[in-house]
Amino acid sequence: MLIRLQIFPQTLIHLHSPLTPVKSSNPRPNWTKQSQFLDGFRTSLSSHPNTPISDSGLRFRQKLLYIQSLKVNSSKALHKNPNFRSVPLDTVKSVEKCLYSMGIERSALGRILDMHPQLLTSDPYNDLYPVFDFLLNEVHMPYPDIQKSIIRCPRLLLCSVDNQLRPTLYFLKNLGFVGARAITCQNTLLLVYSVEGTLLPKLEYLQNLGFSFKEVVNMVVRSPGLLTYSIEKNFRPKVEYFLDEMKGDLAELRRFPQYFSFSLEGKIKLRHRVLVEHGFSLPLPEMLKVSDGEFNSQLIEMQLQLVDERHLNTVSGNQDGNKWRTSTIKRSASLKKKLKNTCTRRGRRFTN
Repeated sequence: MLIRLQIFPQTLIHLHSPLTPVKSSNPRPNWTKQSQFLDGFRTSLSSHPNTPISDSGLRFRQKLLYIQSLKVNSSKALHKNPNFRSVPLDTVKSVEKCLYSMGIERSALGRILDMHPQLLTSDPYNDLYPVFDFLLNEVHMPYPDIQKSIIRCPRLLLCSVDNQLRPTLYFLKNLGFVGARAITCQNTLLLVYSVEGTLLPKLEYLQNLGFSFKEVVNMVVRSPGLLTYSIEKNFRPKVEYFLDEMKGDLAELRRFPQYFSFSLEGKIKLRHRVLVEHGFSLPLPEMLKVSDGEFNSQLIEMQLQLVDERHLNTVSGNQDGNKWRTSTIKRSASLKKKLKNTCTRRGRRFTN
């Protein structure tokens, strides 16, 4: 019995008190066994289903893998939506099921969630379904067009029906977006704009150019994209170029408000300068709506017509001149036809 009492305290000291050295004839095997035991204990703890730290870490990892499978940038999602850390995976999956039920495919879904990570933690019944109900029953949009609207403008899903969508719809209807001009999936983007902060300032800017309110309303209803353009980045520079460089008339903008939809640097300036260099001018629709090939075809036709007129004036008054005039007209008509067919077939810019 005395021997047992002497060994027991030594064993305790060896296991729990590294400050007291214990003599042993073979300490290395004992230490190896203890390390193996502790390693096994740690492994069992980390894999135990009831361990809180391991369980939460696993769930978080599952969420990251899930949104990555949707092609959503996880770092961006965590930065823009910190609440994503704490919501359960089922909440995120419910968002996918909700959007899929409205016809939005998984590929489009990933793009939407990547653009707006706030949607990852939204409540389908409080946040998403009310938007779908609004589009279906108040905008009177056909069911198949709802998913088109959401894909074109995912911001709709972030807007409050009561505070944003419904007031803007009411304003647009009063403006003239009714009947054949009613809101469709093509221009649902207008619903996400603030009436006071965005829509009214643009209408006022157009009025300040010299258009009447009725003229402005007619312009924006015919060309709803006007309400989506920036005053500083679109309206102002294009108006200044039209009035100062092109010496245009506001009446032409009233007839062709689509002018603002074309690139100032990429199309308007380039084509206008080409016309000026050759001494020609064209109405805005003919200058801008056609392709590069068709524009060059028009330019060639105008050049040939100018040459014809000059020669006709030079040789008019004698029979030889009449014969030459007839021959020239035939050659010009044939050349015009060939050039037009070539330009149309190739559909590319020609260098004169």
